[in-house]
Amino acid sequence: MSKEAFEPVPSPFNFSQAEKDTIAFWKEHQTYHKSLEQRKDAPRFVFFEGPPTANGMPHPGHCLTRTIKDIFPRYKTMAGHFCERKAGWDTHGLPVEIEVCKELGIIDGGKEAIENYGIEKFNRTCIESVFRYKKEWEQLTDRIGFWVDLDEAYVTFHQSYVESVWWALKQLFDRGLLYQGHKVVWW
Repeated sequence: MSKEAFEPVPSPFNFSQAEKDTIAFWKEHQTYHKSLEQRKDAPRFVFFEGPPTANGMPHPGHCLTRTIKDIFPRYKTMAGHFCERKAGWDTHGLPVEIEVCKELGIIDGGKEAIENYGIEKFNRTCIESVFRYKKEWEQLTDRIGFWVDLDEAYVTFHQSYVESVWWALKQLFDRGLLYQGHKVVWW
């Protein structure tokens, strides 16, 4: 019997092909879904991804943050928990609006330039922009082995999501946990 736990890696080794083979194996055997099925009666742990904005290409920094995010649900799964991993898409905020303003050439015009362009038209352009690189994001997600449920991802501009945030804020307000104050910020 060999003293080694694993077979030595042959030299040369085609790492690119091994990656493709691994991803294909996971998909063919539905490894992520089976990890959930095996633990359906186990203690629950739900992971909501702090979602990316898909109006820009993923870059190496996203690989780092997604790898760090993956540590927690992966650990909980290995520790025997039923760990749902909810993917999401961030479709609100300044990154989206700034990108669209740059595309439209109204970056220095402020609120008045957006009003002149048309608020409804501007909103529609923002919504169209947020999924521009969705395919590339999904490919990155697969390639780095970041297991999340992309089929049932939450989207921050969907009415159900917006209402859930307002509901949560109302709960905090009703319990006296919100206050108005001042805070120094870096920008």
